[in-house]
Amino acid sequence: VGFFGGANILMEYVLSNAAVARSFTDYLASTCGVTEPNAWRVEVEAIAKGYNALDFPAVALILLLTACLCYSARNMVTPGGLAPYGVRGVLDGAAVVYFSYIGYDSASTMAEEIRDPARALPVGIAGSVLIVSALYCLMSVALCVMLPYTEITESAPFSSAFRDKAGWRWASNVVGAGASIGIVASLLVAMLGQARYLCVIARARLVPAWLAKVHPSTGTPMNATIFLGLCTASIALFTELQIVFEMISIGTLLAFYLVANALIYHRYAKVGATRPLHVLLFLLLLTLSSVGFSLSRRIDGKWRWGMALFGAMSVAVVAIFHCTAQQGAAGPPSEWTVPLMPWPAAASVFLNVFLMTTLKMRSFQRFGIWSLVITIFYVCYGVHSTYTAEENEIVNAMIHDANADILS
Repeated sequence: VGFFGGANILMEYVLSNAAVARSFTDYLASTCGVTEPNAWRVEVEAIAKGYNALDFPAVALILLLTACLCYSARNMVTPGGLAPYGVRGVLDGAAVVYFSYIGYDSASTMAEEIRDPARALPVGIAGSVLIVSALYCLMSVALCVMLPYTEITESAPFSSAFRDKAGWRWASNVVGAGASIGIVASLLVAMLGQARYLCVIARARLVPAWLAKVHPSTGTPMNATIFLGLCTASIALFTELQIVFEMISIGTLLAFYLVANALIYHRYAKVGATRPLHVLLFLLLLTLSSVGFSLSRRIDGKWRWGMALFGAMSVAVVAIFHCTAQQGAAGPPSEWTVPLMPWPAAASVFLNVFLMTTLKMRSFQRFGIWSLVITIFYVCYGVHSTYTAEENEIVNAMIHDANADILS
């Protein structure tokens, strides 16, 4: 599960960075007065649609930032209304743009360089999520009020809205320039985080240890940075945003789902103190009831009663677990652990399952292929590599103890 979750986190970072890089091309072109989204891209008819608009500016940006990160990272009114499709449309849209919340966890990769990380990291991550969420909502409302949703362009929507609706070309240029600079900054931070994730995974020997090497002069994981930079550049070159968005969304939702399950498990099933069977049973029932509720919502007509049934079942399962498992918790929560457990984590499980069912089937197909690839890699390489590394550590520890006994 840990390898699967880590692989999906890396996939989200690489794909989201590729999407951000392609958006940079749109905003930069808009700033220069170019309205055609693919004007700065090279279309190749021989390549399948969706992958044939080659984005060389995005590749150039990624390679430039990769080079920087390799050097050092030390200093661095509408007719349809605001909701024309109702609550269902809002939720379907939320599932697609869920990847906007990728990256806040990358602050944890810098824990070794932060004073009092046990306090600073939770405050920083939670505070930034709340602030940016408020800004997201305000920006979305402003855009929907400025233009009918049918007239919002997929490429550089804010600068296009100022130019086409209000006729403020100067404002469009300012917004485009600001967005371009913001994209570069966010892409730089995200690429910094993804390399450090891969470095940690490589230290556990789940992937080749070569990726965990830190350059002696720059002090950065140069191998991991270059490898992921090339992967990101390749995806940004070929793949259209919509395809990337769909793939990111399901990966992000699954990763958040796994984290919520892991939080409950580690809080209530401490190894050697409590038996994990009741915790695993609770997680299974919660997932099944969430799936039942979500599928009932997707089916019109006679299955509407299932929403009430499975919704009540989800609440009942959490309530029963809360009452029966509280005494068997792994220990009293510390100052910065999640409060009111297991309700927040259970709500996260329910919400992530619910949003996953709103995605299109092709998202699951592509994700299934990715899951198959990483599973094969783990079975053929990861398991054997970690076992060998653990054996070597045991042998080295025994040799060290023997030498210590001889010297004493």
